Amino acid sequence: MILDNGIIQARISKHGAELRSAVKNGREYMWCADPAYWGRTSPVLFPIVGGLKDKRYIFGGKEYPMGQHGFARDCEFELKSADDTSAVFVLRSDDETRQKYPFDFELEIGYRLEGSALIVSWRVINKGKDNMYFSIGAHPAFNLKDGVNYFGFDTDDDIKYKLLSGGLLDKYTEYTLKNNDGAEIVKGMFDKDALVVEDGQAHEVTLCGSDRQPYVRVSFDAPLFGLWSPAGKDAPFVCIEPWYGRCDGADFDGTLEERDHCMSLEPANEFYAEYSIEFI
Repeated sequence: MILDNGIIQARISKHGAELRSAVKNGREYMWCADPAYWGRTSPVLFPIVGGLKDKRYIFGGKEYPMGQHGFARDCEFELKSADDTSAVFVLRSDDETRQKYPFDFELEIGYRLEGSALIVSWRVINKGKDNMYFSIGAHPAFNLKDGVNYFGFDTDDDIKYKLLSGGLLDKYTEYTLKNNDGAEIVKGMFDKDALVVEDGQAHEVTLCGSDRQPYVRVSFDAPLFGLWSPAGKDAPFVCIEPWYGRCDGADFDGTLEERDHCMSLEPANEFYAEYSIEFI
């Protein structure tokens, strides 16, 4: 599926409803999914974000297996509606999803072009008779410019973050990303996996080149976000990831509904959120 507003041309795959390309003025902004580094571009994370302790969760007294970031990114979505500049894809629960996730749901992922920005929306609808518990997040990967690159934030404060240990969050050790007019993206920055930023510290993250001028801006209302690139690979891209949820803490021993940042949705209700990517 190709969207084009005369400024940006975006390509979205029905597999995972995944954004695969965004071109402006002949420049490709999105990572090409080269498996030598990472074989994805911008997967949706649903119904969990990150990993589960022991790769399983407990709900209603029953144990369910679940891989990292859930299953939606590997499902075929249906194209619900589309025009030249927008599209909505939908995934519905079925017998296969219920084996891993015992809830009836619809997940809609929308894309729309507005000037130099791509707005990505999520709509989660509880189609069942009981409360539904879930997390959802984004994982877009952006090509870095040659030379030095920086993260910018919509705050003058330093950014506090936590790291993962064996794919789970070390909740008790906090680090500081010095925000001196931006934070330089340095080799080895992600060698312990993602940087997890909680507590609504920022709602806008930019990528800036050596001239300190932004070339990508990701804006969101999500309460936490991750910054990531593959460990030890010195990859030519980074991910800026708005999240409603995150991986389990290393010491977590609770049920699905007790997970940190877990979202709860009553029957027949819906959750809606969106974030924007501005290509500058």
